[in-house]
Amino acid sequence: MPKISIIIPAYNCENTIQKTVKSVLNQTLADFELIIINDDSQDSTLNIISKIADSRIKIFSYSHAGGNVSRNRGIKHSVGEFVSFLDADDLWTPDKLMSQYKALQENSEAAVAYSWTDYIDENGEFLLFGTHFTANGDVYENLLVTNFLENGSNPLIRREALIELNGFDESLVAAQDWDMWLRLARKFNFVAVPSVQILYRVSANSLSSNLARQEKACLQVLDKAYSTSPDSVQHLRNTSFAKLYKYLTCKALQKPVNRQKGVLAAKFLWQYVMNDSNRLQRTRFTLTLLFKIALILLLPPALSTALLATMKIQAKKPKSAYISGFLTN
Repeated sequence: MPKISIIIPAYNCENTIQKTVKSVLNQTLADFELIIINDDSQDSTLNIISKIADSRIKIFSYSHAGGNVSRNRGIKHSVGEFVSFLDADDLWTPDKLMSQYKALQENSEAAVAYSWTDYIDENGEFLLFGTHFTANGDVYENLLVTNFLENGSNPLIRREALIELNGFDESLVAAQDWDMWLRLARKFNFVAVPSVQILYRVSANSLSSNLARQEKACLQVLDKAYSTSPDSVQHLRNTSFAKLYKYLTCKALQKPVNRQKGVLAAKFLWQYVMNDSNRLQRTRFTLTLLFKIALILLLPPALSTALLATMKIQAKKPKSAYISGFLTN
């Protein structure tokens, strides 16, 4: 029986699935099963994964039901003591599983090990740094304020914990990973691996690029969490909403930009300011965002995009030669 079950929900991902699977097969920890749930792909996804020769790969095809259902289907097929999920366009560094597995072995009271994330574009080029946040033990309050795991391709989880929580909430159209991490954090300890091991691909067609849907789902997650949380954390509610709208504002300002995204950014910025109790201490940051929004609303998309490219909020070249080398391979 393999130690780890890796679950990839796959839907119309012919352009990325081969590299994603390769990043799994290149792991330094080899004792795993790779479960690919083909969610009724209409492109060549199934043909591509069927040709990858590795006995650890198990492919299951179903009618289209979405990522939440696919992850839960994968859990039911899994037999490993630990489970990790990987979106079909993301990548892992080769030491991801080994590092997280060792962290859980050395911290028997923890049920979840997570690492840091950086972001890549559609061509696999470095885009920007993730939050690189580190917290151990009881991280529930930290997760209420912000989803510092950042994506669904990150943690390694004890399978019994996932079974106890009945898997992912299939009613959510987005932010299902944040909801799951919050539910896990309510009952179990987390342990951090302070190293970039998840490379999250940002594309114009990704689920996270649908900002209105993401806003609605994240609000559902927060309302659900706070409605069942103790009084001791209710004071964090406004901070949670401020952090969410700060994230959505910055997301709306990422290229490609257009007037519709500019309008959304203005709406998100207003909500951020209204919920941020320290707004007066962040006037410069707020004015910078407001200036960027004005550029998008007043100038043609090509010109505003070019100007914003010279005013990047976070983007830098990676400092780590290891990550830089991995991206170019």
